[in-house]
Amino acid sequence: MRKLIVAAMTSLDGVIQAPGGPDEDTGGGFAHGGWAWPYADDSEDAMGGAFKRPFELLLGRRTYDIFAGYWPHVPKGAPHQDIADLFNGVAKHVATHHPDTLAWHNSHALGADPGAALRELKRGEGADLLTQGSSELVHQLLATDLVDELRLLIYPILLGRGKRLFDDRAQASAFRLQESRTASTGVLITRYVRDGEVRTGSFES
Repeated sequence: MRKLIVAAMTSLDGVIQAPGGPDEDTGGGFAHGGWAWPYADDSEDAMGGAFKRPFELLLGRRTYDIFAGYWPHVPKGAPHQDIADLFNGVAKHVATHHPDTLAWHNSHALGADPGAALRELKRGEGADLLTQGSSELVHQLLATDLVDELRLLIYPILLGRGKRLFDDRAQASAFRLQESRTASTGVLITRYVRDGEVRTGSFES
């Protein structure tokens, strides 16, 4: 069976909107696009090593369009060409109402019921399914208990507003911290794996 992994760059207050550049996603008047770059550390693997194992991308439509407009056009020898080569080659599974407009190589629509499609993909053989950005899709995945692992790069910054990693639809669930390290710039690189249901108790017992 495949794992479904949510990989995200997030601020201390859970904002994941537009870490890569000022024009990446200005929705809602977001004015801090590119907030991750001042904390870049070339000694750390992108996304905490999430790209080291075989994966297929799982994307919402907005993120897909941003990626499709950028990664296929990265020239040879440019920074991040290694990531461009990975993203251009792997399968892309996309939550979209317009499957006929998926022009990026090896792109596939999840269909009218993304949850059912993802359950079927998870039951099959193949590489793990890895999200990037796609806040609305991530909310749906967390609401339907489809997430097996969280790979979070937590940046030492408060953004105050913007699209967030978690919302009120997330299903209560427990995760276990499997790995944790800190980059030289103060970014906390973490890996959490699903660990059953939420357990409760009382300090009085």
